[in-house]
Amino acid sequence: MKLLLLEDDDALRRELTRVLRDAGWAVDTVVSLADADLAASVNEYACFVFDRMVGDGDAVDLLTVLRRRGDATPTLLVTARDTLDDRIGGFDSGADDYLVKPFARAELIARTRALGRRHGQPSAPVLRSGDIELDVQRHTVHRDGVLLALRAKEFAVLHELLRASGTVLSRTDLIERCWDELHDPASNVVDAVIAQLRRALGVPDPVETVRSVGYRLRGAS
Repeated sequence: MKLLLLEDDDALRRELTRVLRDAGWAVDTVVSLADADLAASVNEYACFVFDRMVGDGDAVDLLTVLRRRGDATPTLLVTARDTLDDRIGGFDSGADDYLVKPFARAELIARTRALGRRHGQPSAPVLRSGDIELDVQRHTVHRDGVLLALRAKEFAVLHELLRASGTVLSRTDLIERCWDELHDPASNVVDAVIAQLRRALGVPDPVETVRSVGYRLRGAS
């Protein structure tokens, strides 16, 4: 899944981007309200993570505009402003969650995952296809009862294939859902991750290649 991170502190933005990507998110980053507004208008995100106070204003003002525009993307406000009035103002603007600095990186990951589950159609906490079971909340995958060790991108791609319930997902579909804006669409990274996922899942191979179209899970429904 993809999120938009608004943070104008360079060091913190790099750190949060690393943490979120390690947790399996595709992360687009912006440093201003204007850039966040533009990104939100042209891309679909599962979650927004907005530092409240940035150089060109208060993210609450942007969030108010987005909500009026009909953008219901789940949003986490990150801020050092921790008074009751600040929190109420954030929620009144349409924020779904509020995280006060300083915070534990594990808490950020947990909160963004919780918000990501609200995006679009509700997703079951455990997704299954045949003998494959993916637990969204615990971030685990089992096959035939055996716990598998998947890399973040492998988990993300499998999650999308399971959610598709047998529908073919093109390479473009997977790039838009699992990679950020820095990805080179001409590269073969999707094919490489599919190959890694197949090795991790073992035999029989559950991933079907639909020639010139994309990928789907065999027998999923």
